[in-house]
Amino acid sequence: MSALVHDGTAVLGRHLQRIGHAPAITVMTQTMPIVFLLFFGYVFGGALAAPGAAYRAFLVPGMLVATAAGGLLTGMLQAAQDSHRGVMDRFRTLPVSRAAVPLGQALADLLASAAGTVPLILVGLAMGWRTEGTLPGALGGFALLLLFRFATTWVGILLGLVSKSEEAAGQLGSAAFMLPLLSNAYIPTDGMPAWLRTVSEWNPVSAVTTAVRELFGNAPVPADAAWPVAHPVAGALLWSLGLVAVFAPLAVRRYARG
Repeated sequence: MSALVHDGTAVLGRHLQRIGHAPAITVMTQTMPIVFLLFFGYVFGGALAAPGAAYRAFLVPGMLVATAAGGLLTGMLQAAQDSHRGVMDRFRTLPVSRAAVPLGQALADLLASAAGTVPLILVGLAMGWRTEGTLPGALGGFALLLLFRFATTWVGILLGLVSKSEEAAGQLGSAAFMLPLLSNAYIPTDGMPAWLRTVSEWNPVSAVTTAVRELFGNAPVPADAAWPVAHPVAGALLWSLGLVAVFAPLAVRRYARG
């Protein structure tokens, strides 16, 4: 365990330096959610759902969860780059814990995501969004966002390690933008066709979004929803912890095999 902590901290520092040396990716991952928030909040807000401030209060938690789901994209791209540029091979020649390398990447992404979420929250506050629930509920909502980001990063790391090339990882990563679109992050699901509503409500993004809205006090739990959305906090925790439990060991095993 001490070796894992020591080696993981070293890899964490390496990835944080890497993020600092790649400002383009940082700017893209931080500015795109803000652009989407402004676009949906002011351009499509009245047409998609409740008009004005009511929709923006509904939208901001969904945008925060959509940003957390971006761990799938960043995890995939970074793991694919390291894998296909020989960085992973060099790590394997060192006396480093096999779990430390993917764990360091996941933790670095988590810290960068936490810092990058701050501008999005400030823009949301400027648009009139507020947390209407209790302080423990709000803290629980932010903790759930970080847990979901950590979980999606592990999924991305595994997909990046098994990708055939950096280009293939980039193309597959582009599909990650579909996850929030097929959820209740931007619009309620009760107006969708029955089959699409079922697909959307079993999307983990929907469960986490509903849980965050409930914890923030921004929207009630929808009636007659699928189980993960009808029991959002439990559903979000099960989805997040389940993804970590499945994909973290698979990613470590794949990295160790080479």
